[in-house]
Amino acid sequence: MSATVHGPDGRVLQLEDSVLAPFEARVDGTAPLPRRCFAAAHVTMLPGYAEVAHSLERPGPADEIAAHIDWETTLAFRERIDRCGMGVAEAMDTAQRFELGWDGARALIERTGALGLENGFVGAASTDQLATIPDLDALAGAMVEQVRFVRGCGGIPILLPQPWLTGSGAGEEEFVRFYTDVIDASEGEVLLHFLGEMFHPSMRGYFPGDSLRRVLTHDPEKVRGLKLSLLDRELEETLRAELSPRGQVILTGDDYNFAALIEGQPGPARDLAPLGGRPLSGGPFSHALLGIFAAVTRPAAVALRLLDAGDVEGYRELMGRCERLGRVIFEAPVQRYKSGIAFLAWLNGLQENRMLANHEEHARSLDYYLRVAEAASDAGAIEDAALAAGRLAALIEKRAG
Repeated sequence: MSATVHGPDGRVLQLEDSVLAPFEARVDGTAPLPRRCFAAAHVTMLPGYAEVAHSLERPGPADEIAAHIDWETTLAFRERIDRCGMGVAEAMDTAQRFELGWDGARALIERTGALGLENGFVGAASTDQLATIPDLDALAGAMVEQVRFVRGCGGIPILLPQPWLTGSGAGEEEFVRFYTDVIDASEGEVLLHFLGEMFHPSMRGYFPGDSLRRVLTHDPEKVRGLKLSLLDRELEETLRAELSPRGQVILTGDDYNFAALIEGQPGPARDLAPLGGRPLSGGPFSHALLGIFAAVTRPAAVALRLLDAGDVEGYRELMGRCERLGRVIFEAPVQRYKSGIAFLAWLNGLQENRMLANHEEHARSLDYYLRVAEAASDAGAIEDAALAAGRLAALIEKRAG
């Protein structure tokens, strides 16, 4: 069905919830996905957080933020991702890791691990249990501790980038030493994460010189792949070609160009060693670990099944629509993308408010939210048009007041 919303200045929005149906009719909705895909999930806040005076200008302490997490809704969102055939990426930037701190992140990882998700999860290992970081050895030791915790909860550890390295002026040799020390001390497989400065300003100058390639080649049996979040398609394709002969993979973090990167280029696929105990293939294509997949889990999964069934045009049409939504949600300032993801979950009735830690939802304009709603409708990411229209109308009225 469709529903109409009247916006400001005579603007009319038409929301549809039947866009996905003809695509779904062409695939087996229970078939496994042809790529390993992880959706980076956000955190939902309890209603009482509305009265807490945290803001981006005056951020709240991590323990206060964690005390207001709506655990029931937060975990239900992760179970929904799993039902669609994707894994969960836990306690990453989408979950506002830099604001949440280790105590909140540890609870997220532990509780997600306890869900026993069929498609598994990736858990972010960092160093935020340290109040201060005296030196490189302490930094590496803290990350190894978190790697072991993630693995103990049943997750695949992914090594979050460390602002301390850029902030301390670390050069190529220090980067290589830090990462190789962590890899050597890790008892099992890990993933690397390269986050661009458009997601977090502290990432400017990360992996200086040839440090990234040196780390990736240090122990390919342990370093299974790289999540690349630089919004640079050409660089990703170049790195992918370098990693593939070693049995390593790229998990694209490019929320602007993921459709073509996941589809890949002509060429054979081959079976690699399992990742997290689940099948993994290699070839001239990227797997995915994306924040946008939290907003388009269902349509993206349908698109991937179309690709697996040989319906390349159907894949391109549907995943292209998902990508266009991604470009709206992740428009500059890119780091405020979480506002769009939480908004869409709220619009679809998956949560009862759209609040984020430090009330990041206020960082975007009404026009932004209207464009997210329109692009979501086109992408088949609206579950119930009447519900979405009612909630959107309420937001318009609130912003107008």
